[in-house]
Amino acid sequence: MIAWKLLDSARIPGGNTDLHFYKRGGEYSIRINGNELMNSRAHASEDALAKYACARTGNRLSRRILIGGLGMGFTTAAALQQLDGESRVVVAELVPSVVEWNRRFLGELNGHPLEDSRVTVVVTDVANIMRQEQQAFDAVLLDVDNGPEGMTSKGNNWLYSEAGIKAAFAALHPGGVLAVWSAGADPAFVRRLGGAGFAVEEVQVRARGPAGGGRHTIWLARRPR
Repeated sequence: MIAWKLLDSARIPGGNTDLHFYKRGGEYSIRINGNELMNSRAHASEDALAKYACARTGNRLSRRILIGGLGMGFTTAAALQQLDGESRVVVAELVPSVVEWNRRFLGELNGHPLEDSRVTVVVTDVANIMRQEQQAFDAVLLDVDNGPEGMTSKGNNWLYSEAGIKAAFAALHPGGVLAVWSAGADPAFVRRLGGAGFAVEEVQVRARGPAGGGRHTIWLARRPR
């Protein structure tokens, strides 16, 4: 079997933890503390996050989408496939090296979404954009950390708190959708979404699609019109 090769490591801003970027043949992996956060061969649930969210925004032209967490770029690529030429996607990524890994290595796997003129990448915490923007987005997609129970950074917990949920609600147009990826279910988070005024739908998706893999959870929370 081909051995994994460490390509690069990057410190997560504001913490003492590193992300590690590996390659084995044509497969890539991003890990933290020995745990795999994402793998380039298991992105069906990331694709689904974008497809479900965009589908629930309707067929309006010139939609504006915020994606929190670039990851390996598959969510961004899937969103672009659902959007017209006048739509815009803002991607917030906290770790600068993750953007570089996408540009240098991962773009060949997903059609180079960061080269699409509709995409703007901002190296920042997505929470900063959510706090600043009011009724600015048709959808906010959060694929940050491991879901409501953070693994990479304690700072990510704010996104899934009552304050973070309220910020997401305020950042959406009426009728807009907050879509959240998670490694597993979290009934307490669903209750917080409902308490903030969202109408919540929960979907289970396989990590590898028809090929199987672990089950991941996607929440689709709509702000009432």
